[in-house]
Amino acid sequence: MSALRRKFGEDYQVVNSNRSTAYTAPVKKKRQRFVEKNGRCNVQHGNLGGETSRYISDLFTTLVDLKWRWNFLIFILTYTIAWLVMASMWWIIAYIRGDLNHGHDQSYTPCVANVYNFPSAFLFFIETEATIGYGYRYITEKCPEGIILFLFQSLLGSIVDAFLIGCMFIKMSQPKKRAETLMFSQDAVISQRDGVILA
Repeated sequence: MSALRRKFGEDYQVVNSNRSTAYTAPVKKKRQRFVEKNGRCNVQHGNLGGETSRYISDLFTTLVDLKWRWNFLIFILTYTIAWLVMASMWWIIAYIRGDLNHGHDQSYTPCVANVYNFPSAFLFFIETEATIGYGYRYITEKCPEGIILFLFQSLLGSIVDAFLIGCMFIKMSQPKKRAETLMFSQDAVISQRDGVILA
């Protein structure tokens, strides 16, 4: 015993190897449910603030889980706002450089040819974004800020397209939400399995 005390210290347990003692089954711990009987999800998300931050932290899944009418509204609003902002940026470049004042002056080389007002800047943006091609309106080589804006517009357009169109494709291809089919019955089944009554 003293060797055991030296090796393990004072906190050790003597195990009785006598087989005459009765075996007691371990007490089963009550398992916690993932879904409560009322249908509420019992999973706690850690390191998240309130309810709003949960949705914002996974924006893509939130958009996929929204109803169709909200998806269409967000889809239309996002494209409309992005188009108006980018067209405004093209108009601002033309305004700052003084291209709007020269109108149809053939001797002046503007940043974007044939952009005279906001509607023509918007049409130039749509031609660029939709890759229709340049005919009447085009960027000239005298405009480095226009080239930088063109690159930014191409990257931003690709990101917005991938995000929003990806949401729509996933929403169309997913089956009905399985979580809505999880329900608890008002009745209970009691049966016996392996000599134990299950409820």
